[in-house]
Amino acid sequence: MNIVPKKSSRAPKPSPAKAEVHVGDIVRHLRKTRHLSVRMLADKCGFSPSFISQVELRQASPSIASTERIASALGVTLGEFFRAVDPPLPAIIRSNARSVVQSEWSRAKIEALGPFNKDGQLEPMVITIQPGGRSGHKPYVRQAEQLAVVLKGTVELTLEEEVHDLKRGDAAGIPAGNRHCWRNTSRRPAQILIVTAHRAL
Repeated sequence: MNIVPKKSSRAPKPSPAKAEVHVGDIVRHLRKTRHLSVRMLADKCGFSPSFISQVELRQASPSIASTERIASALGVTLGEFFRAVDPPLPAIIRSNARSVVQSEWSRAKIEALGPFNKDGQLEPMVITIQPGGRSGHKPYVRQAEQLAVVLKGTVELTLEEEVHDLKRGDAAGIPAGNRHCWRNTSRRPAQILIVTAHRAL
């Protein structure tokens, strides 16, 4: 006698959608929790109060470099900045459940892959830069070591005084304190995995 397994009547659980957060919402949240006025924050990061207000009101989209400056002035890393209004990340992050922040100025999308907890030493993220997009007006300094791997397309990396053309599979080490800038000069989107180390391992 053959027994046919009974099909489950349970519907498959839908995958969680990506949580897209606007930079302005994060800036306002962190600024208020630190009891800073718009002018105080502007003075700390070197921008005008009107620019900070425009960011918070979603009237301006800062570049990746400018976002890093604002995050630093608020006393957080870029990864911590993205996680400021979301619960801690789980140990497993599905590709369709990453926190996403758009930078219209940079023509880029930033997807946070960590940190997984407040004591995490590594801060991974995936940055997708559209054709013509770039991380900032000019090379900028990050006070942390980074490892970057090109996942898709080609991208131009300016590191100190040298310009490097990187393609899929290429990796680059960016020492702490080195000026650098990303730029997509191709006709297709470029995607980069960037892992930042904030503490000595």
